[in-house]
Amino acid sequence: MIYNEEFETLPREVLEALQLKRLRQVMERVYHTVGLYRKSFDEAGVSPEDLTSLNDLHRFPFTTKGDLRDNYPFGLFAVPMSNIVRLHASSGTTGKSTVVAYTRRDIETWSELMARCFVAAGLTRNDIIHNAYGYGLFTGGLGAHYGAEKMGASVIPMSGGNTKRQITILQDFGPTAICCTPSYALTLAEAGAEIGVDMRALKLRVGILGAEPWSEQMRSEIEDKLDITALNIYGLSEVIGPGVSMECIEGRNGMHIFEDHFIVETIDPDTGAVLPPGEAGELVFTTITKEAFPLIRYRTRDISRIMTEPCRCGRNFFRMERVSGRSDDMLIIRGVNVFPSQIESILMAIEGLEPHYQLIVERTGTLDTLTIKVEVSDKIFSDEVRMLQGLERRISKDIKDYLGVTAAVRLVEPKSLQRFEGKAERVVDKRRS
Repeated sequence: MIYNEEFETLPREVLEALQLKRLRQVMERVYHTVGLYRKSFDEAGVSPEDLTSLNDLHRFPFTTKGDLRDNYPFGLFAVPMSNIVRLHASSGTTGKSTVVAYTRRDIETWSELMARCFVAAGLTRNDIIHNAYGYGLFTGGLGAHYGAEKMGASVIPMSGGNTKRQITILQDFGPTAICCTPSYALTLAEAGAEIGVDMRALKLRVGILGAEPWSEQMRSEIEDKLDITALNIYGLSEVIGPGVSMECIEGRNGMHIFEDHFIVETIDPDTGAVLPPGEAGELVFTTITKEAFPLIRYRTRDISRIMTEPCRCGRNFFRMERVSGRSDDMLIIRGVNVFPSQIESILMAIEGLEPHYQLIVERTGTLDTLTIKVEVSDKIFSDEVRMLQGLERRISKDIKDYLGVTAAVRLVEPKSLQRFEGKAERVVDKRRS
């Protein structure tokens, strides 16, 4: 199923002509309305008139999260405040919040993009969507909410937290789809089992899961425990919120990027050089339809790969692989680059381990050390100490063999690690403290 067949199935040459037209318009607009862009373009020796083809985009400078924070709160807005109908902001846990704005047309665009996502997931106006993304300044909750209403579905605006009540609502209201983070989907499954609820017997059939990197192994775990089809959604508050790309139920292999609204590049995170499709690199997005808060070549720090192969669903948009990690969240342990999701893939492939883990990085003298705490099932935890020690050695060996990094593994009892309602905080880096 396709929500907007006119645009989602555009031939590539027509799509690229549309992209260039919209890109030239937004470049002209930001140059004359946003001081940062006029200054950065001038310093780079480029102007909107230099954009004669999509290939010229790489000549323009990047925008970074630092630029957003430096212009806090409203310095990057391209329209007067009288035209802005919504403000969202990040939590600001690593510094100043990044503030994003929407005109009425931006909200309509965002709503359609999320409607496209839900239709790609096989949902219709007859579905009931349990929305457990957080409402408020975080873009997840309201983004999904407006998209579901745009499609005509019924929405339960549950937001995050209050897990036991969430389970009651899932039982009583009978929603057919759920929106939340992958880690919270597992938390719901676990909490339901604890109070004797058969979570596989719920009416849920689809999960639209995002806001944090997750592995194929975690997908299998979620699908098994909730008896649903778990699909990946991608977005960033800065770019628009959720709805930048979405996995379709027909392909389930990469997320379709809505290229009539966003131009995507992959770059080498160290050099900034543009990489060809198919090579893994840092995603860079340019918004070509946003009015209030357009972004030019925004460095996401998310690592992925662009896939150009056709999908059987009929959409002509390029797809992106699931995010393997973030270039700025990447752990460097004694010269070895490691993403938490790589470790997760190894852990989830081992029988008896639970999908709850924590990575602790410390510095002993001049050397970095990595300790992995991972929960085991009740059955495994009751085994004799020698068996548990053997399992720890096996996990350490697998991580060394696959990733080339030495890690100390500590098996911990079930339900002993912290649970998260939103994004899971997997890494404790004590080198920064």
